[in-house]
Amino acid sequence: MLAFVEPVGGAVAPPVAGRERLGSLKAGLRAEDTRAPAPLPCAQLDKQDLIAFEEDIAKEFNLGRIRAPVHLYYGNEEAIIEVFRQVRPEDWVLCSWRSHYQCLLKGVPPARLKAEIMAGHSISLCFPEHRVLSSAIVGGVLPIAVGIALSIKRAGQQNKVFCFMGDMTSETGIAHECIKYSQNHDLPVHWVIEDNSKSVCTDTREAWGSPVLTWERTTNPRVTYYRYENRYPHAGAGQRVQF
Repeated sequence: MLAFVEPVGGAVAPPVAGRERLGSLKAGLRAEDTRAPAPLPCAQLDKQDLIAFEEDIAKEFNLGRIRAPVHLYYGNEEAIIEVFRQVRPEDWVLCSWRSHYQCLLKGVPPARLKAEIMAGHSISLCFPEHRVLSSAIVGGVLPIAVGIALSIKRAGQQNKVFCFMGDMTSETGIAHECIKYSQNHDLPVHWVIEDNSKSVCTDTREAWGSPVLTWERTTNPRVTYYRYENRYPHAGAGQRVQF
């Protein structure tokens, strides 16, 4: 449990949106990865621990103690924990500017993670010793994921890369090129698309004029897609804070 974190009031909200997709999510992950999965690097963490960590960071941000942007998760706990059941300690995890959950599940100590966030590094958290990297650049980690996967294949290693991206990033050219290249060259990388239906403050489907996104109904075993509803805004925790 995250003993140092105090949840900031209120009852826990209903289960994650898109819960009915968890069955297909599990099946897709297992079909693509035939390795025997190891326990989660931070297996003692559960849904409530993840929520409590973000609530603690939200409180710190709204009190003006974090002098930099933060991007918080909520509503995808079950889905992301399911993805991490296939992640081993030797695997790489690459993320965007929203990466607190990935860092925790990859084994970064909560106290150390919070210290980095308090220091203003939330949008670019990197812990190479835990093999987790993130970037504040839209699509910035995608070609890095391809490069790491190519290096793993050339070295004949058995580990792999899990690369997370948002719904708008998944519609960009760099996403299509990286997914296509990694698939055609049989690289050990799995792509995870987390759809909160927003591109900053714009509805992603309205932006593209399409009710269905490219990977929303994918059967590609190299791609996991899930949709969730985040109670936090794109950035921050609901209160305007002057840095």
